[in-house]
Amino acid sequence: MQKVNRQKEILNERSLTNSWLARQLGVNPITVSKWCTNSSQPDVLTFLKIASLLHLDVSALYDEKVISDFCGDRKPYEL
Repeated sequence: MQKVNRQKEILNERSLTNSWLARQLGVNPITVSKWCTNSSQPDVLTFLKIASLLHLDVSALYDEKVISDFCGDRKPYEL
């Protein structure tokens, strides 16, 4: 399974839990767990909410290889 997002790493770096993120978003913790293991991905609006909650640019949530593969030499759009 390809690693798409960095949510698990970012939550760990900030000493935050899947349960915390689930409560903030109003979703089941199992859903957040699936996102953190990259077995599924949140929709675009949810990615934006996560970035806002974590005070990050949305591109910081994606694995660098995914951005590189998608954007090539172009810089990803920054919010």
